[in-house]
Amino acid sequence: MRVYIPATIPILRQLVDEQQMFPLGATAFAVTPALREAYAAGDDEELAEVAMQEAARASMRLIAAERDGDDDLDDDATAAGEAVEPGGPVYRRAVIAADVPGVKLRPDLDDAVVKLSGPISFGEVASVHVDLAEAEPQVAKAVDVIDAADLGDPDAEFVLGDAEDHQLAWYAPQEVPFLLELL
Repeated sequence: MRVYIPATIPILRQLVDEQQMFPLGATAFAVTPALREAYAAGDDEELAEVAMQEAARASMRLIAAERDGDDDLDDDATAAGEAVEPGGPVYRRAVIAADVPGVKLRPDLDDAVVKLSGPISFGEVASVHVDLAEAEPQVAKAVDVIDAADLGDPDAEFVLGDAEDHQLAWYAPQEVPFLLELL
């Protein structure tokens, strides 16, 4: 099944370095029967875009978690005498599209949510989708208000919409190491 896995730039680096990764909570998004049922119209390509957008939104939550955890990580690295990576978090949403077996449907969580049975290997990756540089200011703002948007704040939802208006760029798996070198 084609799944869309929320990621961040550090997660992509891990995937390239280790040639596999296990998504946080084993959570991914896909075109599921529940998603098909939720939309009266739309072909598989349009529904795949919906699933990818859900994964991109989840990517913002991962960026927020990395950012909020950075201070502790930086303090630990400094105390250990290690260099701290300059620049802080990269505010670019990332989604990994992969073809994987053993997917469990989770309509109790959301129409497009699935749980993976294990790690994904680099060989299962069909493509990677990442924001371009011009999206970073809007993504950074959206990361700050994503929880408020989820709770129904219309101003926060507007900020989130500005970030989601940016299309993710498509990369073939073999291009990902070169993309990461450029960031």
